[in-house]
Amino acid sequence: MTASAALKSRYVLAFICLAAIGTAFVSRPANAYWYPYGYGPGVYVPPTVMAPPPAYYPPPAYYAPPAGVWVPAHWQGNYWVPGHWS
Repeated sequence: MTASAALKSRYVLAFICLAAIGTAFVSRPANAYWYPYGYGPGVYVPPTVMAPPPAYYPPPAYYAPPAGVWVPAHWQGNYWVPGHWS
């Protein structure tokens, strides 16, 4: 790497660092959710959005509840029990 290329890369890196520091300590309006109490210096952290993984997940299989058994009408001791589902 020549001396001029190294010098240019230093200037570019310095500019990027200063831009990052400048955006990190910028004043914000009071309605910002990450700094709710007015203007002032602070670290700016933009909200992150998590995307779903790029894969297909099939919907879960449907499992029907087990069907009840019909119990016909019968006597239970001295009581008549009408037909019902168990």
